[in-house]
Amino acid sequence: MPFTVEDLLAVRELQLSLVAGAGGRRQAIEAAHVSELLRPGEWLQGGELLMTTGLVLPVDPASCRAFVQDVVDGGAAALALGLGHGQPHRHPPATLVEAAEEAGLPLLTVPDQVPFIAVTKAVFAARAAEERRALEHTADVQRRLTVAAASGGGLDAILKVWLDATGRAAVVTDALGRQLAAVGAAPERLLDAARTVLEEITARGLRGSAVVDAADLTVGVRPIGARRLRGHALLAGSADAGPRLVDAALVSLLTMELERRHLAREPHRRARTAAMGRLVSGELSDERAERLLTALDVSTEHLRGLAVQAPRGEAEDLAADLSVALPGGLVRFDGDIVEALVVDDVDLAAVLARFAPGRPTGIGSGFRPGTAAISLRQARSLLAPSARLGRPAEATEHAIGRLLLTLGPPDLLAAFADALLAPVDAADPRGEILTTLRVWLEANGVWDTAADRLGVHRHTVRNRIDRVERLTGKAMTSAATRHEFWLALEAREALAHTLPPDR
Repeated sequence: MPFTVEDLLAVRELQLSLVAGAGGRRQAIEAAHVSELLRPGEWLQGGELLMTTGLVLPVDPASCRAFVQDVVDGGAAALALGLGHGQPHRHPPATLVEAAEEAGLPLLTVPDQVPFIAVTKAVFAARAAEERRALEHTADVQRRLTVAAASGGGLDAILKVWLDATGRAAVVTDALGRQLAAVGAAPERLLDAARTVLEEITARGLRGSAVVDAADLTVGVRPIGARRLRGHALLAGSADAGPRLVDAALVSLLTMELERRHLAREPHRRARTAAMGRLVSGELSDERAERLLTALDVSTEHLRGLAVQAPRGEAEDLAADLSVALPGGLVRFDGDIVEALVVDDVDLAAVLARFAPGRPTGIGSGFRPGTAAISLRQARSLLAPSARLGRPAEATEHAIGRLLLTLGPPDLLAAFADALLAPVDAADPRGEILTTLRVWLEANGVWDTAADRLGVHRHTVRNRIDRVERLTGKAMTSAATRHEFWLALEAREALAHTLPPDR
């Protein structure tokens, strides 16, 4: 509990009296300071008991109000005026009392027989006692939390003790921001408030923490984990020194619990790795592969291979993270390469951004479970192109052709496309002709199909293709010409995904 003006008045040997500003009796006193300046506010840091004999204290109402306002602006908790024989004042000036009352500033009087140093010692003795009580409370809470952690009750037992000891709500999430445990009223409010910063600080791993002020709620977001991020603790309450010590004790024990969970899941991960080995062995039919997936609580028509180049020595940890993030947990690692089989509806971009940002990554096409090994081979073969491109390389429709095109120098690729398409560009500023050309080529030159896809008449399509022939001098009756145009269009598409936006 903070040491307040009211607590100071209760120290009988000081014989202090409150003569104005009774509404501020519960203001906390952080320190004591003596000043005889007319404008002492700039020398204050906030929370001080400012003591003065009033040596230069003005007595006219306007000047008194200016003096009191300066003290208030400086953040003082209270003002104390020394009275008695040999002092400038034997009674507090009425103008000072009136100004303090107007400003809501507690005004105390110090009798002649009590030196200011006695008041100062009383303030700092009370502050020391408060800090000692805070440390004792912290030690007691830490002991109780440790007992709860050792009891085997898991996160729920630890958080129950936390709530009993501090009265503060708390939520523990995993590395994906999913709630693992919670205590206190309306934990969803903590989650909602933390989501504004959770994604940003998660990218910083164990170095990411924040304090969020949302309406009437303050939430501290603390990372949990030993060597890698395992989750976050969302703690309601202030970020004062006392709570910070208690928060650190809680986070330490939560780290032990989540690391224990991580180790306890190792047999489960090994079983999933073995199952993945069977799926990619090529020995299972689709039917048997589907039965195996059903036993693993995985329901999907297709599996996609994923390969990630992990930082040196971190493949095992990355594999463990992905086994939690990916449904089914079909993940393994070989050297510094982490491999996974991914179901259809996974947002791979979000998972990779969270656990493997910037790492070379290959993503295979979707295959039936019995032939998932093909997709995994695709994914591994795309690691080198991904490292060159600086982004994940994916084996989807058109992606392989564009990927091969991007392996050449961008300037050469752009020159090839421009050499063929520049005459059309000049005559087609809106791009309608090139759009029609692409749709027509993808429709294998079938006029009605291209017209339906574009929503225009078949004669419009024919007129635009004829115009391409006139502008370029190339006949579309040649398969080689059609292929050349398709390559030029694909080259531009590849460049759009490779070059900077201002290219």
